Amino acid sequence: MTIPTGCRVTDGGLETDLIFHRGYDLPEFAAFPLLDSEDGGATLADYFRAYVEVAIAAQAPVLLETPTWRANRDHAERLGYGAADLDRVNRASVDLLVGLAREREDELVGWSVGGTLGPRGDGYRTDGAVDPARAAEYHRPQIASFGAAGVERVTALTLTEVGEAVGVAWAAADVGVPAAVGFTVETDGRLPDGTTLAEAVAAVDAVAQPAYFLVNCAHPTHVLAGLDDGAWRERIGGLRVNASTRSHAELDEATELDEGDPVALAAAQQPLLEAFPQLGVLGGCCGTDVRHVAAMWGVATS
Repeated sequence: MTIPTGCRVTDGGLETDLIFHRGYDLPEFAAFPLLDSEDGGATLADYFRAYVEVAIAAQAPVLLETPTWRANRDHAERLGYGAADLDRVNRASVDLLVGLAREREDELVGWSVGGTLGPRGDGYRTDGAVDPARAAEYHRPQIASFGAAGVERVTALTLTEVGEAVGVAWAAADVGVPAAVGFTVETDGRLPDGTTLAEAVAAVDAVAQPAYFLVNCAHPTHVLAGLDDGAWRERIGGLRVNASTRSHAELDEATELDEGDPVALAAAQQPLLEAFPQLGVLGGCCGTDVRHVAAMWGVATS
């Protein structure tokens, strides 16, 4: 198992773990409302503690990223959360993770907390080009909440086109928080709108230059299908792969979890670890849990 020095452990597929392993119903595929109940908060704490254990076992730093992929205006309004509630819950998510890291601070090589945000629309498809300025305005409140709570960085996961990625990077720069921009790809290694990863990275860097990029919510074989030898690969600083080889359309229609095999997933991912020399964050996405991330890091789960 070859993992770049200094790479950080992060978590797996939070929402699929909550739904299929812990029995939660997540309207809007949103985990953040769990912060507002004693049982839900305890479940989230239990979930993230398992990844702290992986980091301790791997003797690697941990990046705990908030359960707030859907904690933006459009999705939250459908769940009864207004602007003040969103600000509160985004800040509370940071406080939860800081507290968990401090529980084991003496055993950890290092730790940090990041704020997670997701796309305004669907994470599996695109409705066309997004205006970057409008995207920046839309995402700025959530990023501002994270900034006020003291996150080290914000990470946008499962973006499907360039305009929204630029807007996120602009908003983060306005707030003064480093941003990681995460794209998802289809089985051919291209974004849902057909853009290649190389093209997407170049287009964002031309006008925004986030701290780094990552790829998430795709099986390693799908990411590999879109690789070339370009220098853009040095801008990929994070990787969160899916357990399943199914397409996004197939996953959308699935009624059972395809969690694959953790050891096989770690092996399938190895070529990507070699392809992305600046990789600094390694975890999972849909269908993965602590077993998959532990296998990626070559450690056993308790």
